[in-house]
Amino acid sequence: MMKSLVLALVIPSALLLISACGKEEFDVVIRGGTLYDGSGSAPVVADLAIDGDRIAAVGDLSGHAGRAEIDASGLAVAPGFINMLSWANESLIQDGRSLSDIRQGVTLEVMGEGNSMGPLNETMRQEMVDRQSDIEFDVSWTTLGEYLQHLEDRGISTNVASFVGAATVRIHEMGYEDRDPTPEELDSMLQLVRDAMQEGAMGVGSSLPYIPAPFASTEELIALAKVAADHDGMYISHIRNEADDIFEALEEFLTIVREAGVRGEIYHLKVSHKRNWDKLDEVVALIEGARAEGLDVTADIYTYHASSTGLNYDLPSWVKEGDHEERTARLEDPEVRERVIAETEMIPPEDILLVSFRNEDLRHLTGKTLAEVAEMRGTSPVVTTMDLIVEDDSRIGTVRFTMNEDNIRQKIALPWVSICSDSASLAPEPPFTNSQPHPRAYGSFARLLGKYVREEGIITLEEAIHRLTGLPASNLELAGRGTLAPDYFADVVVFDPETVIDRATFEEPHQLATGVVHVFVNGEQVLRDGEHTGATPGRFVRGPGWVGSD
Repeated sequence: MMKSLVLALVIPSALLLISACGKEEFDVVIRGGTLYDGSGSAPVVADLAIDGDRIAAVGDLSGHAGRAEIDASGLAVAPGFINMLSWANESLIQDGRSLSDIRQGVTLEVMGEGNSMGPLNETMRQEMVDRQSDIEFDVSWTTLGEYLQHLEDRGISTNVASFVGAATVRIHEMGYEDRDPTPEELDSMLQLVRDAMQEGAMGVGSSLPYIPAPFASTEELIALAKVAADHDGMYISHIRNEADDIFEALEEFLTIVREAGVRGEIYHLKVSHKRNWDKLDEVVALIEGARAEGLDVTADIYTYHASSTGLNYDLPSWVKEGDHEERTARLEDPEVRERVIAETEMIPPEDILLVSFRNEDLRHLTGKTLAEVAEMRGTSPVVTTMDLIVEDDSRIGTVRFTMNEDNIRQKIALPWVSICSDSASLAPEPPFTNSQPHPRAYGSFARLLGKYVREEGIITLEEAIHRLTGLPASNLELAGRGTLAPDYFADVVVFDPETVIDRATFEEPHQLATGVVHVFVNGEQVLRDGEHTGATPGRFVRGPGWVGSD
């Protein structure tokens, strides 16, 4: 496929216009931009025409008019960027503009890291309602496909896709119990995955550190991944450990990919904690060895040296078993608390930034470190953690400074690594400003193009655009997306490579990226001269296993 993409930009423009059926006028003509087709090949200066939801022609269109015309001289024109790990599940219900991502050129949000918005049973639907905080919504769907169609029907500016969560199908059949499924339960889980794949899921996603996912055996995950493979889907995973035991976790991941015969991707590849930073070379060597063996294995990253997760992350798995009420009650039991204190090994509390609270009475602590709050309260970091979780009635959002900037650069240089935000898509206004998110929500893609491409030259611009477009589209086996070529969907980004940059910081994260000028989604302009048009042409993008018709 990639050979044809390269040829599309180098063959004579007259041939390119054949697909335009001799038309003299198009809906939109983007003129004189520097076109990066998404393959990683060198750019060319050319025009691009859009008709309806498709790219109609690429080449010299000087003899053809557009009902709307854009002068892209001096600007880069690229396929829409693909966010390989988005947590826009709820934020798109609140605000379909997807503003923090659209302002970076993202046109497809891919969700489903371990947990997905379907399939749901009645208990899960009620829990989803009960656990809502600033964003409140009716749960009117049951299956994953129904949820994604619900977003399209409501009106969203980005396209959406999702993996079906391995934990979601487990909860559906088993709740939060720490045990293996019975043969009957496993059969039901496999059928749920099969149904989701036929609805258009991209594959199976797992997030193995988070309850109840740690209770799943390798064999269970292989069985789920085999169903994804049967429908040409992918197995994508936040592997079981990203720190001291990363090699064991990586070997498990590769075993699943090998035994299931499935394409595999590692979510937000990292090596956490200073004592482990020098392990990255060996981690990369293991992955590249697997690729040389013939395994179709890739990874994605966000472009920051801090991660983000719940304050409860370091607590022992046994204390987190069960539903939310059971976990909270356990943390109020004096005997349990003593055992937790004895068994918990936390990272330095000064490296944990508290960023998101459910309880308004605790929001004055937003932006403080766990060390600062522990000192304020006169309690140890572990006791402070348990107290805050109980008081907030949630896991509490945190940012954790556990990674190395040089490792980020090394990962960006790897040709099989794409980019994600691992975040919701937000806007710098309520209710999103009630919390302090990781800046990756506003800057992961612009940071790649500004800091790591323009300022540091880690990779070329054409290679960076490939990692944002053609590479993830190929990994997901998306039809008609990720490339600037006739008959492909008109997801198009026009940006200034000299000014594109992230502005969000850990101290002030609610700052939109700059430098992206125009964005089209399915042929409709969503961003014009850097401002959102209010258009919501986003669609449910279905995976290769979808059983249906357009």
